[in-house]
Amino acid sequence: MSVQYRPVQWTRSKLAYDLCLAAGVALYVLVYLRWAPGLVESPLIGGAELRMRAFGTCAFWMLTLILCIGPLARLDRRFLPVLYNRRHFGVLTFFVAVAHLYAVLGWYVAFSPTDPWVALLAANTDTSFLGFPFEWLGLAALAILFAMAATSHDFWLAFLGPPLWKRLHMLVYLAYALVVMHVTLGVLQAETSAVYAVATAVSLAAVAGLHLLAGAVEARRDAVPEPADGGWVYVARLDELEDGIGRTVTLPDGERAAVFRHGNKVSALSNACAHQNGPLGEGRIVGGCVTCPWHGFQYDPETGCAPPPFTEKVATYRLCRDGDRLLIDPRALPPGTRTEPVLVGERGA
Repeated sequence: MSVQYRPVQWTRSKLAYDLCLAAGVALYVLVYLRWAPGLVESPLIGGAELRMRAFGTCAFWMLTLILCIGPLARLDRRFLPVLYNRRHFGVLTFFVAVAHLYAVLGWYVAFSPTDPWVALLAANTDTSFLGFPFEWLGLAALAILFAMAATSHDFWLAFLGPPLWKRLHMLVYLAYALVVMHVTLGVLQAETSAVYAVATAVSLAAVAGLHLLAGAVEARRDAVPEPADGGWVYVARLDELEDGIGRTVTLPDGERAAVFRHGNKVSALSNACAHQNGPLGEGRIVGGCVTCPWHGFQYDPETGCAPPPFTEKVATYRLCRDGDRLLIDPRALPPGTRTEPVLVGERGA
């Protein structure tokens, strides 16, 4: 969180993350250029084509990993640090893809008497499916990656609003589909080696499989409990709540609430962070505040308000206890509404 917008809010973890990303890209390209000839490429392939494929395959693997981070974080909290700076991963992927494009322009159309862009986009006139101009598919994917990289900063998140910003960045799935088609109708049509075909199939299966698995887990979490007397919903027994650790409960209207025990008190607020709709229920109490596991935005557990000078607010929910059972009123209160916490040390009726 920051009081004002900055180009990058550097922290030690972000610096380490970005350095690892940059080192990983450099190492991949160097290894590919050194050992790919004779292994996955023809020994006779030229240096320009090798560089082109080095950047292209690197961007493809990076985009595949980006799409795997989300479901992995849903399945195992240990992946949350990787999710935290995923936008940096996406911006770097865009620049690697641009390097691939310029390698293409610097080889295939550099010596054409026509304009390089005209030569690139108009050279393929095949009307069959397998001969489809895959160059257009790659450029369409790159355009989406550009839009996402250009709007990755929190300024654009605030300007566009979380719903529109989220819909824009969900286009990454369309970009990935376009990239897979770009590879399938491009390099796979010219290669006799099965390496690229197998790698493409495995990456596609990994992305689809992880999303299906995470979806199945989420479906089990979304099971709506039966309302108790008066429409209140059972959450858990008080002795089941861990101090400082969130618990998510699905309400009858499909919304989720995040329930937190903080000391001898229990409070509930919306599960959707006001920043990027991150799952607050998967976060922790840090410094007395509910802390989003995605980007660290914080909220007072009793009011749903971010600590001053921040102005973000989320909805809150009323809680009550029936003996040692904790119940929640499924009707959300306006964002920033103070609620009385349930006291763990007292008996309730």
